[in-house]
Amino acid sequence: MTDPLLLLAIETTCDETGAAVLEGPRPPAVGVPRVRSSVVASQVDLHDRFGGVVPEIASREHVRQLLPIVDEALRRAGVTLGEIGAVAVATRPGLVGSLVVGLTAAKTLALALGVPLVAVDHLEAHLYACQLAEPDREVYPCVGLVVSGGHTSLFECRGPIEAGLRGGTIDDAAGEAFDKVAGLLGLGYPGGPGVERAARSGNPKAYEFPRAFLRDDRIAFSFSGLKTAVLYAIRGQDSRGRAGSDPGIPAPEVVADLAASFQEAVVDVLVAKCRQALKQTGLARLGIGGGVAANGRFRDRISAMAAEEGVALFVPPMSLCTDNAAMLGVAFPKLAAGQVADLDVDVTAGLVRPSRG
Repeated sequence: MTDPLLLLAIETTCDETGAAVLEGPRPPAVGVPRVRSSVVASQVDLHDRFGGVVPEIASREHVRQLLPIVDEALRRAGVTLGEIGAVAVATRPGLVGSLVVGLTAAKTLALALGVPLVAVDHLEAHLYACQLAEPDREVYPCVGLVVSGGHTSLFECRGPIEAGLRGGTIDDAAGEAFDKVAGLLGLGYPGGPGVERAARSGNPKAYEFPRAFLRDDRIAFSFSGLKTAVLYAIRGQDSRGRAGSDPGIPAPEVVADLAASFQEAVVDVLVAKCRQALKQTGLARLGIGGGVAANGRFRDRISAMAAEEGVALFVPPMSLCTDNAAMLGVAFPKLAAGQVADLDVDVTAGLVRPSRG
């Protein structure tokens, strides 16, 4: 029997520094790897006062944190660096400075160890977290939704490394909208948990906020208008920003109603577009990835929709929803397919933005 392959994975696409060790089949064999260790260092406290991620701070913190995080991942896995048989790193999409830190470290380790380097798409990795969480179930082919602070995209996934973009946001991502609205309501950063907590005691029908593209045949998202509508509601303005004043953060009961109404508007659109993509593709599986997938209201609503449509739903545990290196286990099917990166591979920064046409 062939000894399993130990893979070191590195994740630095945004503001989480992650490293993981996974054990899986040696290529060309195919199989779901087992997570031996996964370590994540958060930068939330550093970015909190800015209400969002500051790219320069993020990249500098990756430089400071990455090697200790790698050492800790190896220690928890009970392996030495010399036992690593491949190195995987997320190279796209993300913040360019953050991506470069991870890629530089991964290239150096792969070269020093004389092992293959695997370049991983961060969004494919988010969806592969569904397979990691349930290795005994068939996840693919599926419709895949990645919904996070930087991305809101729907994919038609014929396999773990065969994801075709069906549509995405034309402006803000859902998670970004949560962060900005949380800032307006004084609910802290990151915004998702604060908005969800406040929404529990609020009325989701208190405010009629816009739901962009809800009845449009296109698979598309837009959350910038929703953010503006919340701002106008706080100020007591109408939909065109007329009249009203700027009273600051509203009373707690108003904050709860605003949070609940905003959250419901986002969830309505996410669920509707997943349903639409399932019908358009004819697929019977739905995988969800990204930090917003940790939202309890979204989980309840997407579960109900999947049951109504008779489709299999895959949502990873919360530890695999937010950015982490374990989800780079998608490198194993890439290795099995012979997709090894050259040492001159570069990063691809930015977000997934489909055209407006």
